[in-house]
Amino acid sequence: MKIVRVIARLNVGGPARHVAWLTAATRKAGIESLLVAGSVPPGEDDMTYFALEQGITPVIIPEMSREISPKDVLAVGKLLRLFLHERPDIVHTHTAKAGTVGRIAGWLYRWLTPSALWNHPRQCRFVHTYHGHIFHSYYGPLKTKFFLTIERILAHMTDRIVVISQRQYEEIQGEFRVGRRDQFALIPEGQFAIIPLGLDTTVFANWEQRRHAARESLGIADTDLAVGIVGRLTAIKNHKMFLDVAARYQQLFHSGGSINQREARFIVIGDGELRRELEQHAATLGLQDAVSFTGLRDDPESFYAAMDVVALTSLNEGTPLTLIEAMANARPVIATAVGGVVDLLGDCARPSESSTKASYVVCERGVLAVSNDAEGFCQGLKFLLEQEERRREMGERGRAFVEQNYSKERLVADMLALYEQLHPAKLESQN
Repeated sequence: MKIVRVIARLNVGGPARHVAWLTAATRKAGIESLLVAGSVPPGEDDMTYFALEQGITPVIIPEMSREISPKDVLAVGKLLRLFLHERPDIVHTHTAKAGTVGRIAGWLYRWLTPSALWNHPRQCRFVHTYHGHIFHSYYGPLKTKFFLTIERILAHMTDRIVVISQRQYEEIQGEFRVGRRDQFALIPEGQFAIIPLGLDTTVFANWEQRRHAARESLGIADTDLAVGIVGRLTAIKNHKMFLDVAARYQQLFHSGGSINQREARFIVIGDGELRRELEQHAATLGLQDAVSFTGLRDDPESFYAAMDVVALTSLNEGTPLTLIEAMANARPVIATAVGGVVDLLGDCARPSESSTKASYVVCERGVLAVSNDAEGFCQGLKFLLEQEERRREMGERGRAFVEQNYSKERLVADMLALYEQLHPAKLESQN
């Protein structure tokens, strides 16, 4: 079996790690695998180094960028030429742009053959994974509708559509009506192609031993509480609200509105085009001493250990790897109720009957901020920071949950099972 895996760009984030791990693991399983990626635009950090660390040298197609461009035609042509040369059995695309140009090139590859005239196209199957989607909060109504129409058309060119959480399936297939129900189904009938992310949980073992040094490197005093947020500094991640939450919490603390008498420090880990704007906003709010911008860090096994709570304020997500990594380090989380976050946090207690407008709910592995505003998020954060024993229990449950459900080994096994269903004879001959 030969697999060509295509992703729009290897920028910092979960999808880049995901495709690098999968490409390396399928090669170890005896399957010929090739990783193809587009260029990382200015303002985003390149994560190609991570693929190289896994022994994967990606094929780069510079014309495959994030935004719609006339260069997309060149990207389709180059992918088609690559498919004709490599003759893959499966083309697996990841993220929106790669899903578009990759599936168009794949459709041309399948049907541009003399035998196709007799209804005998090339035997190549197509899989697309949604790591997130752009069906709300990214663009205006017209542009969103345009992209949604494209995705519905592309679904007709796809053999299997993979989502990474139950909530994402409900949104993409149920709410936005992309693809048919059977395209998400594995064999036997009724088992859906929900294949959660995976990561190397072993690197986060013994986080307690790294905690003191990690906090010292970030300038966090032993008596301080540390609240971290990890991700690209881009609009969809909504860091501005995180800073507004920090300002509101500081007001509560210094006015005696919090029963917790430990100072809170807010750590922003990541980089992006909005960094200068966010730093200016923090200064305007008077947060120079309370907020630290670290820039990009490639040592998640260290900086998560330094935190007491990990936050996520995104407007739209698939299943955020940052929360999975936080849980792998036994960190409780507080997050907006977007995408697969609800699946990560587990069962949530119902809001008090006396508070019909509750701004947050307490879940098994963290707090869900349901009001999606700074005031409500702050109230949920205040609850967590005042409940040390509750934070410890949530962290322990989170770590156990990740080790059971989000290991790299589970991810690889699930994906190999999917490939086997698409090309069983091919895989059996490999074995």
